[in-house]
Amino acid sequence: MAKVLVLYYSSYGHIETMANAVAEGGRAAGAEVDIKRVPELVPEAVARASHYKLDQAAPIAQPADLVEYEAIIVGTGTRYGRMTSQMANFWDQTGGLWAQGKLIGKVGAAFTSTASQHGGQEMTLMGIHTNLLHHGMVIVGLPYSFQGQLKLDEVTGGSPYGATTIAAGDGSRQPSANELEGAHFLGRHVAEITAKLAA
Repeated sequence: MAKVLVLYYSSYGHIETMANAVAEGGRAAGAEVDIKRVPELVPEAVARASHYKLDQAAPIAQPADLVEYEAIIVGTGTRYGRMTSQMANFWDQTGGLWAQGKLIGKVGAAFTSTASQHGGQEMTLMGIHTNLLHHGMVIVGLPYSFQGQLKLDEVTGGSPYGATTIAAGDGSRQPSANELEGAHFLGRHVAEITAKLAA
């Protein structure tokens, strides 16, 4: 049984919702899946004033936790075409793991959210991939066997680089059924690849 970590940061809940769908996909493939989030860096008063979602149930991850898993699926919102500072800060603390090669050969994947359809989703996914590749991880994307990313009858996220959702500038749009299906597919696909590599 593959052991998978879904590691996320979510300001407004969109990525939290996607993380749950990713985890469900991994579990559907028989993996043991944990969901953890990185710490918030914004002061609580600012987060409340900005209407951040502060009731997220996932436990806070520590960098040392990463070594316990065979696969790590990273999700975070996009800030100007790159990962959030909260997620970047977490990975900046993994230098000791990098120096010891602790993540080499583990499977990695990514998912993200943007306000607009062309708000830097693929740049953010590939930025996450860059961090994972520096750790020697094996990258898994969202293949076109997930046909939902080819839809033209609705505005939707989804990329061969990972699962995505579109939140709207005011955060009012929630992940669509198609986007959640893409997240579920990604989780299942990563779990299946991880099990094959372990065998």
